[in-house]
Amino acid sequence: MEILVCVKRVPTVGGAITLTADRRAIDTKASGFAISPHEECAVEEAVRLAERLGGSVTVATLGPAAAEEQLRACLALGASGAVLIETEPGLEVGPIATAAALHAVAAGGRFDLVLLGNEASDTGDYQVGIRLAHLLGWPAATGIKALAVDDASGWVSASRTYRGVLEMFALELPCVVTVKEGINLPRYPSLPGRLRAKRAPVTRVPGPEPAGAAAADVRMTSLRVPDAPKKQATVLGQGAEAVLVELGVVS
Repeated sequence: MEILVCVKRVPTVGGAITLTADRRAIDTKASGFAISPHEECAVEEAVRLAERLGGSVTVATLGPAAAEEQLRACLALGASGAVLIETEPGLEVGPIATAAALHAVAAGGRFDLVLLGNEASDTGDYQVGIRLAHLLGWPAATGIKALAVDDASGWVSASRTYRGVLEMFALELPCVVTVKEGINLPRYPSLPGRLRAKRAPVTRVPGPEPAGAAAADVRMTSLRVPDAPKKQATVLGQGAEAVLVELGVVS
């Protein structure tokens, strides 16, 4: 089974968010970059399927040359191939151009299944997976938390919970599925996996031109960090009786 996993290079933010001086990017000097948690689960799910059914896993990303680091991290987890759709540093590419660039990779290979994270952790636009499926003309399911593939019959069973209701889908291969964090517990890369990833080749293809579809797709003006809600504590009194008074149990 041939599986393509699409990932995105995003800033690693674990605490307070700091912007650069021009307010057009997140300052990552102290944090660095990673892939979105949803996409980590997509890579893990693809590797598990390939281990069980046979085949290979290819990871692809659209980003600057530095995004090779994230691809090699995926190779260390068990992916067997990587494609970097290289863009100029700092170029903002929206979901329309991203889906078009990924379509060129997906349509050019004989993939049975394309997996993506449900949304990127930086933009959260929820669009790329659906747009990619539309370009490919394949069925799609989004927000999936459980996935089973019957390679013999060529069908995929996918499920998710929406507002407390379990929804189940049956899709014929080839198809596109976006998964959510929690579908699995991603593994840690092994030392042999890291060494193998360092030597593995990464295929590079040119990305969208700055004056082409990418420029028409999205335009960055500035970023703003919302004001954090102020934390406030109220002293109710002394002892358990004060709590009962506040709750109206006693007067």
